[in-house]
Amino acid sequence: MLQVCLNGARNAADSAAIPLSPAALADAARQAVAAGAAEVHVHPKTPCGEDSLSPRVVGPALEAIRAVVDVPVGVTTGAWAEPDPARRVERINAWTELPDYASVNWHEPGADSVAAALLERGIGIEAGLWSGTDAAARFARSPLAPRVLRILVEALDPDATTARRTAHELLAEVAGAGHGRPVLLHGVNDGAWTVLRLAGELGLDTRIGLEDTLRLPDDRPADSSAQLVLAAKEFAGILPAG
Repeated sequence: MLQVCLNGARNAADSAAIPLSPAALADAARQAVAAGAAEVHVHPKTPCGEDSLSPRVVGPALEAIRAVVDVPVGVTTGAWAEPDPARRVERINAWTELPDYASVNWHEPGADSVAAALLERGIGIEAGLWSGTDAAARFARSPLAPRVLRILVEALDPDATTARRTAHELLAEVAGAGHGRPVLLHGVNDGAWTVLRLAGELGLDTRIGLEDTLRLPDDRPADSSAQLVLAAKEFAGILPAG
């Protein structure tokens, strides 16, 4: 499975290609799904381009995307969008338009309470286990771990020369802590393509998009997440090219 991550915590200062508004997110999702993405992960944005968990921001983004694609759509619950864990739970409980799934970063304070709130509302959980954190150990101890949709093995090593090793090390941690849940492996920045290729070799789900990298495998700037999806299909043999 190849998921597209449309924007992440990036904004227009990172690239003019980053979609911010609901309409721009919908157009980017439509193009990426047409290119071969099977799921969409998105960070709903305020008009200022900041990530938000407010129902007044999440709802319009989800509605716009679902009007043009018929695939699962997920959102972030990152602490940078709402630092207070209790407030994060309040935001989730106030959502009027529900995503199919949401990512929960297990190294962040309040991860279990955020995950419980999502499960209570019938929303699937992507358990984000970041390299360089104690997320895998925390996840292993969580009573909610067996109930997550999947584990995001997030090899956040931006160096192409070391990202593969970082990914292998994190996968080894998850093997002992993952409760048998499915794995989606991805990297970031200069390490994104190295890790994506590893995911293809291992037969794991993966993702690509402007959240993870702004550049194509040949180091040219990417014009869109759809362009990155097409490149991923050929680069790692994730899906038949064509």
